[in-house]
Amino acid sequence: MSEDMQSPEPAWRPLSKIQRRVLGVLIEKAKTTPDAYPMSLNGLTTGSNQKSNRDPQLNLESWEIEEALEQLREMGAVAEVHGDGRVVKFRHYAKDWLGCDGNELAVMAELLLRGAQTVGELRGRAARMGKIPDMGSLQPILDDLQRKKLIVPLTPKGRGQVVTHALFSEKELNEQRNEHGGGRVVEANVEPPDATSIAEPVQRPVNPEPLTPPPAPVQAAPATSNSSEIAELRAEVAALKAELERIKKDVEDLWSSMT
Repeated sequence: MSEDMQSPEPAWRPLSKIQRRVLGVLIEKAKTTPDAYPMSLNGLTTGSNQKSNRDPQLNLESWEIEEALEQLREMGAVAEVHGDGRVVKFRHYAKDWLGCDGNELAVMAELLLRGAQTVGELRGRAARMGKIPDMGSLQPILDDLQRKKLIVPLTPKGRGQVVTHALFSEKELNEQRNEHGGGRVVEANVEPPDATSIAEPVQRPVNPEPLTPPPAPVQAAPATSNSSEIAELRAEVAALKAELERIKKDVEDLWSSMT
């Protein structure tokens, strides 16, 4: 493929809370309700404020959505669409702007709508927008997105791993790393010094008196060799706590949508 025919490089950058919500809604609705896509300003306002599958829940005004749309349009992530009707509608260009498509885009949309979550939660939620039948099919997607620097792991790989997207500001990402244990510093494994290397030589008298044999040296407790495993367990506990909080949030969302 010639250089002129190659796809442009992704142009994504950190987004504000409202910009992330608007872009996430556009991607979601394009996949789940294509008959209602592109979306009007009113539709986007409703979608951004809906109670289910959103974290945090927002109560945005239409002018705030319109302002975010204009900013996203200037970034090249969104465009206005003028159809047969008089109502202006909007569509996303996330495929080119983020440099991903298909199932990758479904995963990114879910992360934009809900932020940090466990890979198990992410698989179940993103499956409504893409073909992700099991965890085995999700992992290669996450690996590709991490290679593209679009997602950030907040805890080590394994059961209950928490990931998020990279469209947060650096300050927001650092706050999430600290919240999920990613900011902890693992203590170095320091070995105790060898007692024989620091002992002073004993000067024996010419005519020594019988000496009481010294007590046997107390064996120093070996330094722990599994500090990294302890750190991983702590991170996993933090991840499980976060997962429990999200499950409680999902239940609250479900009750809200039923009332």
